[in-house]
Amino acid sequence: MPTPRTRYAALGALPLLGLGLLAPLGAQAAETVAPAAVSSVVINEIAQNSGDTDWVELHNTGSTPVDVTGWRLLDNDDTRDFPLATGSVVPAGGFLSVDVSEDVPGREGFGLGRADMVRLLLPAGQGDTPVDSYSWTDHTATTYGRCADGTGAFTQTAAPTRDAANACVAEPADVVRINEVESSDPAGGPDWIELVNTGSVPVDLSGLVVKDDNDARTDTIPAGTVLAPGAFHVVEPTFGLGGADEARVLDGDLLVDRHAWTAHATTTWGRYPDGTGVFAETAAATRGAANLPVAAATPDVVVNEVESSGGTPGDWIELLNRGASDVDLSGYVVGDSDATHRAVLPAGSVAPAGGFLVVEESTLGFGLGSSDQARLFLPDGFTVVDERSWSGHAPTTYGRCGDAWVVTTSPTKGAANDCGAPVRINEVESSGGTPGDWVEIVNNGVEPFDLSGWVVSDDDDTHRFVVPAGTVVPAGGHWVADVDAGEAGFGLGGADTARLFDPAGALVDSYGWTAHAPTTWGRCPDGTGDFAATAAPTRGAVNQCAGDVVTEPWPGPAEVRTADPAGTYAENMSGLVFTPDGSALWAVQNNPGSLHRLVRSGEQWVADAGWTGGRALHYADGTGNVDAEGVTVGPDGLYVASERNNDGGGSRPSILRYDVSGDGAFSATGEWNLAPELPGIGANAGLEGITWVPSSVLVEQGLVDQSTGAAYDPARYPDADGVFLVGVEATGDVLAYALGASGTFTRVASFASGFPGVMEVQHDPATGAVWVYCDEACGGRTTLFEVDASGAFAPTVTHARPAGMPDIANEGLALAPVSRCTDGLREVVWADDSSTDGHAIRTGAITCTGGPVDPEPEPEPEVPAPGSLGTGSSITPAPQWRYARTGAAKPIAVYYEGEDRARLTGTVYTTLRQAGTGRLIATAHAYGGGRTTVATPVVPRVKASYQVVVTFVPDDPAYRTSVRSFWVWATPTGRP
Repeated sequence: MPTPRTRYAALGALPLLGLGLLAPLGAQAAETVAPAAVSSVVINEIAQNSGDTDWVELHNTGSTPVDVTGWRLLDNDDTRDFPLATGSVVPAGGFLSVDVSEDVPGREGFGLGRADMVRLLLPAGQGDTPVDSYSWTDHTATTYGRCADGTGAFTQTAAPTRDAANACVAEPADVVRINEVESSDPAGGPDWIELVNTGSVPVDLSGLVVKDDNDARTDTIPAGTVLAPGAFHVVEPTFGLGGADEARVLDGDLLVDRHAWTAHATTTWGRYPDGTGVFAETAAATRGAANLPVAAATPDVVVNEVESSGGTPGDWIELLNRGASDVDLSGYVVGDSDATHRAVLPAGSVAPAGGFLVVEESTLGFGLGSSDQARLFLPDGFTVVDERSWSGHAPTTYGRCGDAWVVTTSPTKGAANDCGAPVRINEVESSGGTPGDWVEIVNNGVEPFDLSGWVVSDDDDTHRFVVPAGTVVPAGGHWVADVDAGEAGFGLGGADTARLFDPAGALVDSYGWTAHAPTTWGRCPDGTGDFAATAAPTRGAVNQCAGDVVTEPWPGPAEVRTADPAGTYAENMSGLVFTPDGSALWAVQNNPGSLHRLVRSGEQWVADAGWTGGRALHYADGTGNVDAEGVTVGPDGLYVASERNNDGGGSRPSILRYDVSGDGAFSATGEWNLAPELPGIGANAGLEGITWVPSSVLVEQGLVDQSTGAAYDPARYPDADGVFLVGVEATGDVLAYALGASGTFTRVASFASGFPGVMEVQHDPATGAVWVYCDEACGGRTTLFEVDASGAFAPTVTHARPAGMPDIANEGLALAPVSRCTDGLREVVWADDSSTDGHAIRTGAITCTGGPVDPEPEPEPEVPAPGSLGTGSSITPAPQWRYARTGAAKPIAVYYEGEDRARLTGTVYTTLRQAGTGRLIATAHAYGGGRTTVATPVVPRVKASYQVVVTFVPDDPAYRTSVRSFWVWATPTGRP
């Protein structure tokens, strides 16, 4: 293979070309503490982003070995103290490297962060003054090292050189590039070739050879020519460059770089960005300086609308072709604010003339953040066609409205943006409402809207209801016009139209009908859907549509308060779960992926001792930045729901298990990647919430296993002690899995939440219900699900958020165990992904679920006893108190015989009487003798005490009727 010439130059003796010697790119070197006089050992090289492990290299500048047993390495956290092993010696003039991120017996490793430091201290008890230290503010692609070894300042090295002298000079073939070529100066100046150093350390150019397309024409760069990082060097060749020619740079017989052209450029040929971009004609010559952006022709295609907060099926970017002809965007590049997030549009990606092309998250391979960009590049990957940025997720979408980039009134994926006023007619009462006919207006916007002077009318232009001055509709709020009130009022007919005009008289919205609604006419869903007959009038509130689960008030106090010290968590706090005893909270942060343990301190939740800043979460191999979205306590550790690896790689919807008994970062002890179950799911639209339900509960509730069609049988899943339920952001579904060994899994249940996305899932052992939570996209509502009589999860009630809770991006919700009930209340904690007003944790309460209470005594029913012979009977349950499940029948084992042990037949009547009411339900069962099982009527879906009366009427009138009764307490789970 070609070999470069041998290079012996010493940097200290060479002049440098350009600026920036030893200044790390993208980081500022902090002051290095001088080594202590007690030792010749110093920190020499630090790897914090360049391999499988983080390591620190020590160098002994002295002439005798130094025993460093017990010396300590720390980062910027005093709790991460890594003592060196017994027998650790740095040879005279030699090196010793230490894997600080690896756990070894008696020592917990720690990773080195993007902005961090390394400190070298003497053994414990000999003082905490650093022997040496170095800090940095950003990762480097190589390592940080001293140049020269042991004594020089820290800089980015050319390459890692563990346990060897630092690479302080780069090889030309690695970093030197032709950057700009002048072959025909219009002003008559000389031809020239510009070189750039793309590396992070100086490079020696001495002896490099410059050629054109003729090997006989050569120039050699003089000895002593050293180029600083990012600097430029210009060569004026002794030969001219032609109209069809090339420029080459060689190191001995090794080709360093080349560029060929077929005609002179009008300006120059150059790369943009410098050293890495594709050659093109530059906007102007920039000899010895950074190139100007290439003047490339770009189509009239713009970023038109963006969904960054989990659309359907995920995030998306909409492009608009404003031109008069189709534009083939195949090969164009779409990205966000992260330079590593780039997606090449596939073949056939065409934006029609005047039309739209939507790029889905599945094509992007990455999700869009709350503060991010959408960028479209030419196929060269660096020429920007258009870009748009935003700060904070939009409740709808971001889109172009004229020349402005704004929050749209509603999402219009693949269609013209909704840029109109955010107010719409939302509900109409045309047939004798309270106090009469009315028209409800909704504000779909994100800001309060002044409705003063707007006009509501019917199909008669003379009927005008002018909205009073000072009428402001809050964001997401509703306002009602009582159109038939007052002398100027008008009623709405059975065939009529409601119209809304702005103050200038322009029609903004209208809805017409041909007959009165049995309830009201309203948009379904509220604010944005088509009009339909509502399930019930909801004047001034969110519409109740057919099929909706009725939203009821929060089942507890309205008060909510912040419960973490201000500024503790910048953002991205996600899932929550209480420890089983309720003394602590587990919380996960999605980026950086980390686990937090919180404990009470007065009225606040604060980091537990040793948990300040949380603990990093990695995959099983110790790598990755796990996008932790949900957390639950499982039978053998903590389980985390994750959408992706934040370090890249696209969607990775996984359940991960962690043993959190140790210190430091945690690596998963198991992973169940559900990607085959969720094809095409976006990287930012996967698993959010997670909860665990024990097998015993599912058996008692009567769950039917979706995979078999039969009753859930734990014996089919010997590696699982229960089922994990996960919420999917993109679909709003909840999926239940029994996890097997080696990453296998079986889906045993699934159900739609009724929400566009699920943020949290929590099983409440106190009631057996599963709480499914949606964030501000649903107004912070929660729906409770229970296993119904068919064995499937079914919704029972939807709760509004507490009145004191702002409509914010809560992604976590945790219920304290019932053992923590105080004064009839138990705590509920929320986690806000956006840390609104500097707080990520908020707390409120729900009413504790009551247990059975003896009802007032009720008399046994009087039953005639026609026979003279007695009847013996046996029924189970025998004790006075038993439990029943609402929505199901209660089985009862019965046995009857005559006092003379005669075999009896007859009829068994079972009745239910709800305590405190006259509600009575009865069923009859034929009895043929012997031990058999009958059942009560189906228990109503009302949590209450019920008197069960079992009456046996023998067929033989010689025997007396038998009456037995007992009480049951009915709950959704059939348990206390």
